[in-house]
Amino acid sequence: MAHVRIEKPQPHTSVIVLDRAERMNAMSFDLVGPLYEALDEVGQDNDCFTVVLTGTGDGFCSGLDLEDAGVPPNIEGMTLPGIALRAMEYMSDLVPTLRALRQPVIGAINGAAVGGGMCLSLGTDIRIASENAYFRGAGINNGLTGTELGVSFLLPRLVGASRAFEILLSGRDVNAAEALHMGLVSRVVPRAALMETALELAQQINGWSTQGVAMTKQVLWGNLEAGSLEQAMDLENRNQLLIRLTTSNLDEAIRARREKRKPVYED
Repeated sequence: MAHVRIEKPQPHTSVIVLDRAERMNAMSFDLVGPLYEALDEVGQDNDCFTVVLTGTGDGFCSGLDLEDAGVPPNIEGMTLPGIALRAMEYMSDLVPTLRALRQPVIGAINGAAVGGGMCLSLGTDIRIASENAYFRGAGINNGLTGTELGVSFLLPRLVGASRAFEILLSGRDVNAAEALHMGLVSRVVPRAALMETALELAQQINGWSTQGVAMTKQVLWGNLEAGSLEQAMDLENRNQLLIRLTTSNLDEAIRARREKRKPVYED
């Protein structure tokens, strides 16, 4: 796939690499199309338990390619307003596509995550940043709105409304240390240790029940939109009961604890 590749550095882990370093992995349609293909491929890979998303070079993703974004697919016969809407939807659907994957997605943020690139990072489930990474919602800098690809929904839930408003309205950079302080990322590590750290976390996740992990991801995302504590708990209860009754995982956990070994969950 042009500009995107899939690596398998360890069992049950797929690494999707945005590989357009000369443009800081900017979001052209020539990159986004293969990214959709890669997400579909890993999503259908039953041997893949965890996904890592990262970039090459100095950028995780620098947002829309302002030099040459290309054209979206399947626009034959469409008018300009229709093409414009198709283009926006094609780009923005990346975030719900990440959310819909059954596997957790670890964002290994290796450098600049700007504009749509910052939004793309917010679609991952866990974000680990290298020390040189930074985030910017660049739409406002370019004379547009600062809101795209779901950032107005996700960022306030991650860092709080006041911080989200300030970041998106000012167009300023948020460095890795500040991103860690405000909860935008869960960890900051040296650049050389970024992939090792992401793979270690993936390996830890891979040791648990794949169904338990997938359902935990679904509930966490779903309850971002829950209207009440009771609604959130209803969803938790049903998922917990479902996996308890359809697997022997809890029995295996009890046996493993008694036998002082690591459990093996076969779901």
